[in-house]
Amino acid sequence: MNDIRWPTFIAITAALCTALFLAIFLSGGPAATTAAVNIDPNRASFGICFGPDRVTCVVDGDTIWFEGRKIRIADINTPEISNPGCAAEERLGQQAKIRLQALLNQGAFSLQSIDRDQDQYGRDLRIITRDGQSLGEILVTEGLAERWQGTRRNWC
Repeated sequence: MNDIRWPTFIAITAALCTALFLAIFLSGGPAATTAAVNIDPNRASFGICFGPDRVTCVVDGDTIWFEGRKIRIADINTPEISNPGCAAEERLGQQAKIRLQALLNQGAFSLQSIDRDQDQYGRDLRIITRDGQSLGEILVTEGLAERWQGTRRNWC
């Protein structure tokens, strides 16, 4: 039986440890799963929409522009601000718009498709979520929106 001398043993052990460390370090760690990659991939700075040029901004409590696409939030309805039925509806609609802007600017979000892609006005229909929670549902909980029931209601 051949005896390995102490300096040779240390050199071989050090080389193996270095090789193992480099293999782990250079591999980048475990592979990302599809679920982890697709969680809340969107992030933007939303302003309030003004004028004809709209790219990424909030129109009202349930409509936004994101990267040049007009999006209607599919799971809620908020008070009208462009053609309100009364002053109270306009005030609540303005609050919903400002709150939606704040929610969108708080961090990354996802746009989830529903059973149809667009509404009759050509707006993309999406549910906006963060960490799996609907931002529209937050507006509902805060009294600034109602769950979408297929028709608009009178807020006055």
